[in-house]
Amino acid sequence: MDERFFDLNIKQILEGWGIEHAIRELIANALDEQILSKTADIQIFEDERGRWHIRDFGRGLCYEHLTQNENAEKLANPSRVIGKFGVGLKDALATLNRNHIDVQVESSRGHIAIRTAPKHGFADVLTLHAAVTTATDDLLIGTDIIMDGVNLHSVNLAKSFFLRFSGERCLDETQYGQILEKIFGQPARVYVNGLLVAEEGNFVFSYNITSLTSAMRRALNRERSNVGRTAYSDRVKSMLLTSSSNDVMSALAADLAGFEYGTEHDEVRWTDVATHACKILGSQDKILFVTASELVTARDSTDFAVSQGCRIITIPDNIRRTLSGLTDSSGTPLRDLSVLRQEWNQGFEFKFVELNNLSESERIVFERWPSIAKLGGGMPANVKEIKISETMRPDAINGDNIIGLWIPGNPGMIVLKRCRLASVTDLAGTLLHEMVHARSGFSDVSRQFECALTEMLGVVASSRVEIARAPAGTKPEELLAPSEMPQFVQHKNKSSLFSRFKAWFRK
Repeated sequence: MDERFFDLNIKQILEGWGIEHAIRELIANALDEQILSKTADIQIFEDERGRWHIRDFGRGLCYEHLTQNENAEKLANPSRVIGKFGVGLKDALATLNRNHIDVQVESSRGHIAIRTAPKHGFADVLTLHAAVTTATDDLLIGTDIIMDGVNLHSVNLAKSFFLRFSGERCLDETQYGQILEKIFGQPARVYVNGLLVAEEGNFVFSYNITSLTSAMRRALNRERSNVGRTAYSDRVKSMLLTSSSNDVMSALAADLAGFEYGTEHDEVRWTDVATHACKILGSQDKILFVTASELVTARDSTDFAVSQGCRIITIPDNIRRTLSGLTDSSGTPLRDLSVLRQEWNQGFEFKFVELNNLSESERIVFERWPSIAKLGGGMPANVKEIKISETMRPDAINGDNIIGLWIPGNPGMIVLKRCRLASVTDLAGTLLHEMVHARSGFSDVSRQFECALTEMLGVVASSRVEIARAPAGTKPEELLAPSEMPQFVQHKNKSSLFSRFKAWFRK
C-alpha cells in the first residue's frame, strides 16, 4: 500500500500541552462534526487491545482537513461549534506524537498515520507528516481516531474539559448562554460552547457562554485555557440580568446574606445583578427585603410579615438603598419596611370620631391644636386634615400601639388617638411629633428624623424663651414665624428630648 506524505509543517509545538490537551482537541473536533452534520452522539471507548477510540458518525475526515485554514462552515456557526481554524487537530497530532502515542485516523475517505520525514527539498529538516493511504474500510461511517499508548487517566482528564461530561445541571438558558449548577466542593467553571476555558473559585454558578463578544474571540488562544475574567465577565453578567429562573434568583438572593459574614460570592458584588435578583424574586414570591440590622430592630415587623406569608430575605445596606422606590418585574413595589408600613396603613380601618361626638373637655383640648401647630413653626402645607380615631393599629415597625400617625397622600392626614385629648400636654406631644414626620418625610428610628425632631424642639424652646420676655398677655403663636425656624442639628437621644419637652409643657 503506497503512502503519500502530507507535510504538517510542524517540528516542535506547544511544549506546555499534555496528552489530555491533545485528546481534548480531538474530542472537540468530533463534537463539532456531530453538531454540524446532525449525526449521532460521539463515542469514546477502549477496545480489547487497550487502544482508545474517539468516534463520530459524520462525513469523514480527510487529509485536506489538516491544512490550517479558516473553516467557513464553522465560522458561520460560532455559537454552536468550538473550533474554526483547523489548528487544534494538527496541534493534537503533534502533541501525541511527541509523547510517543501512536495515532491512526480511519474514515471512508482514507487512512492517516503520523510519521517524521524530511521536508520536501530540504533533506536535513525533519518535520511531521501525515502518511496518507487508501481507506481500509470504504463503508466506515464518520471518523475513528485510534490512539495506542493512552491511559484512562489521560482520557478522563480530557473529558473533564467538556460540559457534556461534567454532570453540571442547567438552571436556565438565556440568549447569551446557560447558567449551570456547579458541582459541590469544586470551583465554578466557565465554558465557551461547551469547552472549559476558566475556573472561578468564588462564583455561585458555572456558565456556558454561547454568544461570544469580540473580546472573547480574541482571548480564546490556542491553549483554550486560563482565559482572563475580563474577557467573559460581561457575558456572565448579561446571562444573570436576563435570567428569570427562580432557582438562579433564589440562590443569588440567599447569597446576599453572606455580606454580613464576608462569605458572599462574586456575582452578588455586582450591584445591578443583586438588584435584578431581588426584582425577579419580588415578582415570583411574597418577600420582605430587610438588612441585618433591620432584622434585629424591627423584629415585630418581620414576625408580622412572616405571619402574612412573606419570606424574609436579608440584603446588604447598599442593595437596600438601591431597592428603595423600585418595582418588581410585574410593576409592584418591592417590599421593604417602608412599603410594609404603607400596606399596613392602607389595610387598617380607623374608627373616626366626629367633633360633635367629643366630650366638652376633649373638644376644649382639641381646639388648642392651631396654637400648638403655630408654636411648632406652623402646620406643614401637606397636612390637609387632622382626625381623631377611637382605634389605632399596632405600629408596623415595632409592634407598639401607636397614638398618632402621619398618612401622606391626597389629602395628607394626621390621625390622633382619642386618648391624646386627655390633656393639652398629650395632644401637643403627639401632634408635634406627627408634624415632624409630615414636614421631613422621615420615619421613626432614623438619624434624619432625630435631626428634624431636634429642629422642632428648638422652635418650641425659642418660643418659650420669647414668652418669658414678652409683655403680659402676648400669645405664644405671635412670637415666632415659620421663616425663623433654626437649621438642623444632631441629637442622639430622642426620648430624652421628648421628656424634657413634655416636662416644660406641663409648666
